Amino acid sequence: MKLGYTILYVADVKQTLGFYEQAFGLTQKFLHDSGDYGELDTGATALAFSSHRLMRELGKNPQPPQIESPCFEIALTTADVPAAVARAVTAGATLRQAPAQMPWGQTIAYVADINGFLVEICTPMGFRANQSNPGAATSASKAGSRRKLDGVTPNQRWKSRLICA
Repeated sequence: MKLGYTILYVADVKQTLGFYEQAFGLTQKFLHDSGDYGELDTGATALAFSSHRLMRELGKNPQPPQIESPCFEIALTTADVPAAVARAVTAGATLRQAPAQMPWGQTIAYVADINGFLVEICTPMGFRANQSNPGAATSASKAGSRRKLDGVTPNQRWKSRLICA
């Protein structure tokens, strides 16, 4: 099995797709004619959005995100976290945590999207700021998934963490 989709329930799918395009530079992959479902081109696993209305029609009871006590986050990687945070905030995101270097070597920051969902903006695991090829960080962390980075193995840091109880 493979993870195919992460789907967030939102009031306005089209507006949310536009925000993610502007704030994070992602590209819209699909928007259903009804406007109730859309996807972004995010690689092997799609980041998708479904309307509250559609989810209620399907018998679900969508709840708004709780930014003070989130139960998950979306993590987007970049070589330049401060610039990515500035772009997101300019597009309407709310800064939740300024960029900071973590003990395992990663730089992270948090923003809330226009719906209140928590988005982590971070460097890839194993990335070094002076590294000229950001893609090398991905292959380096895959190749060295068992090596320690300041006492924390890359396998201990999940990028698509579900922390709901």
